[in-house]
Amino acid sequence: QLQLVESGGGLVQPGGSLRLSCAASGFTLDYYTIGWFRQAPGKERERVSCISRSGGTVYADSVKGRFTISRDNAKNTVYLQMNSLKPEDTFIYYCAARLNLYCSRAWNEYDSWGQGTQVTVSS
Repeated sequence: QLQLVESGGGLVQPGGSLRLSCAASGFTLDYYTIGWFRQAPGKERERVSCISRSGGTVYADSVKGRFTISRDNAKNTVYLQMNSLKPEDTFIYYCAARLNLYCSRAWNEYDSWGQGTQVTVSS
């Protein structure tokens, strides 16, 4: 059974950093494109970043220069390093897997999802 588990969320002050992890079990991440999404209550999920099977990366304009996505296939894990966090980065963050070569902005083109991890940026 394909499973994704996020971790690393929490409460951080503005300007601080967090590293989110997305650990996969039941499948090998090597064959998947992985996206990080975030969602506020009542709003649609927004893609924050994505890393393709080949290692290509994309970022939302709002996080460019502050967030970095990476993958460690040996650990079957994808990371999202978040620096210079702002209060407007407060969301539930989800990782999602897509059995495809390429990233997609559309949340409904991802096949498997984690349960989410809360990130709160506040003083």
